Amino acid sequence: MTANGWFQISVFFALILVCAKPLGLYMARVFERERTFADRVFRPIERLIYRLSGIDESHEMRWTEYSVVMLLFSVVTLLATYAIERLQSLLPLNPQHLAAVNPDLALNTAVSFTTNTNWQSYVPELTMSYLTQMLTLAYHNFFSAAAGMALAVALIRGISRKESKTLGNFWVDMTRASLWVLLPTCFIYALLLVSQGVVQNFRPYDQAKLVQPQTVTTTGTDGKTTTQTVTTQNIAQGPVASQEAIKMLGTNGGGFFNTNSAHPFENPTPLSNLLQMFSIFLIPAALTVTLGRMTRSPRHGWAVFAAMSVLFFAGVFVAYYAEAQPNPLLHSVNQQATTAQAGGNMEGKEVRFGIANSALFATVTTDASCGAVNSMHDSFMPLGGLVPMVNIMLGEVIFGGVGAGLYGMLIFVILAVFIAGLMVGRTPEYLGKKIESFDVKMAMLYVLIFPLSILGFSAASLMMPNLGLSSLANAGPHGLSEILYAYTSATGNNGSAFAGLSANTHWYNLSLATAMLVGRFLMIVPMLAVAGSLAKKKLVPPSPGTFPVHTPLFTALLVGVILIVGALTFFPALSLGPILEHLLLHAGKSF
Repeated sequence: MTANGWFQISVFFALILVCAKPLGLYMARVFERERTFADRVFRPIERLIYRLSGIDESHEMRWTEYSVVMLLFSVVTLLATYAIERLQSLLPLNPQHLAAVNPDLALNTAVSFTTNTNWQSYVPELTMSYLTQMLTLAYHNFFSAAAGMALAVALIRGISRKESKTLGNFWVDMTRASLWVLLPTCFIYALLLVSQGVVQNFRPYDQAKLVQPQTVTTTGTDGKTTTQTVTTQNIAQGPVASQEAIKMLGTNGGGFFNTNSAHPFENPTPLSNLLQMFSIFLIPAALTVTLGRMTRSPRHGWAVFAAMSVLFFAGVFVAYYAEAQPNPLLHSVNQQATTAQAGGNMEGKEVRFGIANSALFATVTTDASCGAVNSMHDSFMPLGGLVPMVNIMLGEVIFGGVGAGLYGMLIFVILAVFIAGLMVGRTPEYLGKKIESFDVKMAMLYVLIFPLSILGFSAASLMMPNLGLSSLANAGPHGLSEILYAYTSATGNNGSAFAGLSANTHWYNLSLATAMLVGRFLMIVPMLAVAGSLAKKKLVPPSPGTFPVHTPLFTALLVGVILIVGALTFFPALSLGPILEHLLLHAGKSF
């Protein structure tokens, strides 16, 4: 680790800290339907959208109606995405004449982008046409993010309102999230990316002649070996910057190219790399300020921000430290290799970003359920690869996805307040609302669904050699990590991959799609039930026994609850995966 590396990490976090408050206050005004400087532009467009769609913006929804509308919207858009993928060979904006996407892969992709996961079991530039990338994938990047913001705001309203049966209007919340926040921010951000060299065009792929022809040997399914000399290379391009902007701001993560943010057309410069990491955390961090403003408890919002920050710095420290160390196997094979790896483990990393920015990017993208990558997590040292996995396993609440991170964190807040109440022997209260048995049951249902999906699907894959194990590139604990990471990423709606797992099979496409649906929608329903329950409650005046939720003690308790729940649930699996691999690596064995 170097002082320069920590300086870059500090600059990144300082930018988040400075920008969180103004954006958070702006979003609070947007969702509370107060006047903003953007009303003259967006208010007429908003009214037109409601008129054309037949939406009554004054209509308020109960939590059950809010849930049903959100689910129906998601189902319809999922089916539309699947249809366009299957028909893309017949549709325009397909200059490479790419074929229709296979049925199971099309379903997996439609589910992936609907759930804000953006898991990709395919090579995008060889599979998806320009139309499919823009009309379905980028579309979902906007609306899955907007839906997440709407759901977070619904829970905040449940906390802030008293004796109310409604949580707002899903259509209005999603429209405002898209129109007032995501669209204008993405427009500016896309122009910044273009200025850095991110491509934005509709040209067919260019063909370049290699300076040094390459001889490639391939083995077919029949076992026969073929050798050929490659003299040309196709240079993929397309409308990248527009998708890159919402991919990051919406914490979606699906790359236009297979190598994602390691590709020079997606992430060409150190400045674009900083902008991408900054944009991943920007809205999730700002939503904590929105929480404080809408609940009339700004210090509570900052206490939640502090808990997220503590977990973020713990993760980036471990990842940076692990990747800054030389590989012990290289040292044991060749004593001179220590000098060659004095800077740390550069395998799978871009030289232009280096170890500090690779470790930071990996931490940020898995803290925030984005899933974009500028380095390959499979090539990290065991403890370095442990950090992205643990970040997701903690529930994607360390800033988390747009909206999803905040409502996930608030579920842990309810559990923390409940535990604090048990310790002092009184009914727990949260911002003047008594936390009762129904609220705790729904919160625990939310927490338990997550590991059930991850561990259940991982165990099933490990028990089926012909379906689950046949796709592995590595054996031993590293192979376990590849499978465990895949289902963790899918259920956590992150979308990043540990690599080394060939997931484009019938089993993985369908099982990962199911995990994504479980991780998104089965967890949203109990969360909205909690929101509906809290909205109905009366406010209880604070007393000397009320546990304050704006102090360092509350932040420490919240961090402790998150870590304990995560450790009790996943430590056995982690001990057989990356932790065991770390110990064996230092004993001289790799996988």
